[in-house]
Amino acid sequence: MSDHRVILHCDCNNFFASVESIDHPEYRAVPMAVAGDPQLRHGIILAKNEKAKALGIKTAETVWQAQQKCPNLLLLPPHHEKYEEVSRRINAIYRKYTDLVEPFSVDESWLDITGSLRLFGDGKTVADLLRNEIRDKIGVTVSVGVSYNKIFAKLGSDYKKPDATTVIFPEDVERIVYPLPVGDMFDVGRRMQAELERLGIRTIGRLAAADPEFLRNRFGKAGETLSLYARGLDDSPVRAQREPVKSVGNGLTYAKDLVGKSEIYSHLLSLSDTVAGRLRKEGKKGRTVQVSVKDPMLTVVQRQKKLDRPTYLAKEIATAAMSLVEANWNVSSAPIRALTVTVSDLSDENDFPLQYSLLPSEEEVDSEKQEKVELVMDRLRGRYGKSIITFGASSRSDDRGEDHNKD
Repeated sequence: MSDHRVILHCDCNNFFASVESIDHPEYRAVPMAVAGDPQLRHGIILAKNEKAKALGIKTAETVWQAQQKCPNLLLLPPHHEKYEEVSRRINAIYRKYTDLVEPFSVDESWLDITGSLRLFGDGKTVADLLRNEIRDKIGVTVSVGVSYNKIFAKLGSDYKKPDATTVIFPEDVERIVYPLPVGDMFDVGRRMQAELERLGIRTIGRLAAADPEFLRNRFGKAGETLSLYARGLDDSPVRAQREPVKSVGNGLTYAKDLVGKSEIYSHLLSLSDTVAGRLRKEGKKGRTVQVSVKDPMLTVVQRQKKLDRPTYLAKEIATAAMSLVEANWNVSSAPIRALTVTVSDLSDENDFPLQYSLLPSEEEVDSEKQEKVELVMDRLRGRYGKSIITFGASSRSDDRGEDHNKD
């Protein structure tokens, strides 16, 4: 083992539900779930406790479905500020053992403890120390995977729950990793899983044995990456956490004043496109949109509004921004010298998946379509450059401006 890195993946068990039970231990005695909107039949389950899990209640199913399984299910609204605070406290405990801590989401982190082994003991020892300290000091249980790379460490944390440590080093791979369903592999979504299974690749072991060239030809870069993951060849580093992003914005001062609804919206959409791309890159969605408008006399009007649901879509941000401008500016005649669009009140994108009713509204369908469009745009820009595709008219090349990434 000393020849390998030692990586931990720590996954808090039933995190939202566990945090809610810290101040209310009585919740542990009944089936309980945290739901996106318990008042709506089509709200979804964000987390559930062990008693709810035992009744077959699953994360991401609708509240209506969950209540069919358990009519007496206790439903709680999410308290994301509380979850973020507990997450910070847990990550502070991780940093007592190593400064290489990479949060993956509000309830998951990778740790590289290779340099700490002489101080605290081997990987399993450190994992057990962490689990015991977090359970005793905070009241949340954690499952930990211990391995020589990030991918197998994450498989380990999923392997046994709750409150468990699983060690996966080279001598353990054939016994633990290879029999697992291919869908358990990191980055294998439902569509990729279905494609692999159609090819007869149903386990991670079969994926590891598959010809890497075949996988690359069949799935491109994704196939090549999955082949490396399955064969335990992931060497990606654990990256230390940087300061959390609190807002994402973009602003420009224009060489020619903007006048008219069409021209103003075109530039708001261009700014919102940049903001949305950065949000998706950060894995964040925002609930508050703010617009700053400056006229030729340098007078500034700044307004903001809360959205019905968090977003990282350019069209939704631009629509909100335009409604603010129209409500506070004479768009038909008053010139605009500078515009800034900022999105704040950020949360992890996985905390707010798009929620659909059994008969989705036109707005829900439009959001789903728009998300697909903008994710495709991200991939094209990542491959061919930012200028390969836009929403339409964008800022002119002679515009002067300052680009504001974060506030």
